[in-house]
Amino acid sequence: MEESRELVVGVDTHKDSHSAAFVDELGGVVASTDVGANQRGYAQLLEWARCWSRQRTWVVEGTGSYGAGLASFLARCGEVVYEGDRPQRRKRGAAGKSDRLDAIKVAREALARKHHALPRQRGNREAVRVLLSTREGVVTASRQALNQLYALVVTAPEPVRQRLIRLRGEHLVAACIRLRCTAGDVETKVTTRVLRQVARRIRTLQAEAADYEVQLEKLVLETVPTLLAEPGVGAITAAQLLVSWSHAGRIRNENAFAAMAGVAPVPASSGRVVRHRLNRQGDRRLNRALHVVAICRSSFHAPTKNYIARRTAEGKSTREIRRCLKRYLARRFFRLLQGLDNL
Repeated sequence: MEESRELVVGVDTHKDSHSAAFVDELGGVVASTDVGANQRGYAQLLEWARCWSRQRTWVVEGTGSYGAGLASFLARCGEVVYEGDRPQRRKRGAAGKSDRLDAIKVAREALARKHHALPRQRGNREAVRVLLSTREGVVTASRQALNQLYALVVTAPEPVRQRLIRLRGEHLVAACIRLRCTAGDVETKVTTRVLRQVARRIRTLQAEAADYEVQLEKLVLETVPTLLAEPGVGAITAAQLLVSWSHAGRIRNENAFAAMAGVAPVPASSGRVVRHRLNRQGDRRLNRALHVVAICRSSFHAPTKNYIARRTAEGKSTREIRRCLKRYLARRFFRLLQGLDNL
């Protein structure tokens, strides 16, 4: 048993099994094992780790997916757990590929990093993530069904087409639900029935999305009321900010948060022109949330309108001003989120 030094346990997680490897502070492999991805396997892994070291740090890959159960189990047992990055596959080289080798890579890459992210917490934040993700899927399905409805109307028999071709959105959905066919034409009967069924599907999806939004608003109001108090921030935007930020300790500072959101300034200078441009990388959902807030504030928020007017007078373009606004919003929201005590 190693008692004089603290070892790192890297865990490569999968649906049915987890592979773990003990690595010392120099990156040397002490031991490795495989266990099942269930409560019994988690307990076996913890007992195995206790046999090798009294002091240990766990680095678990995929704490938001296949590693979520293991990370929660270890945290309940008082273990020190960090979130691990996926091993860099391009660096396999002659070493090959296996689950245990990936576990070793997870541990070694954690040793090389200065900042370690804590695994995300459960509770309200996880409930918000589930609702937000499910709502997005429902909204996407509703949009696809509406596009299908437009396509069906274009190719519908002429009497049906003339009745519906000028309608859009809710007006088209309502008109399709009211459709009735008394003609003996098979094509007209089938088309009418399909239009009615697709429209009803859209209504069902819209009702489901609205129910998720109500639940989200309640959870967000309970979890991050300070975000909802900000001008231009609604329940969906606040939920996305919370999910992307996750919890204190995951993102080291506001600069890293801005980079993750794709709003960190990127140099775009040439010759005598010194400027920065928008960053199109990072978490695009978080970027979209900041973009929505910036657009909303530009229309009604007096300080934001004054800022835009001043920067425009200085010769800044609309894109440059928007980039500055989104960078400010990233700083503002990160500081508000970092001040939360209940996450």
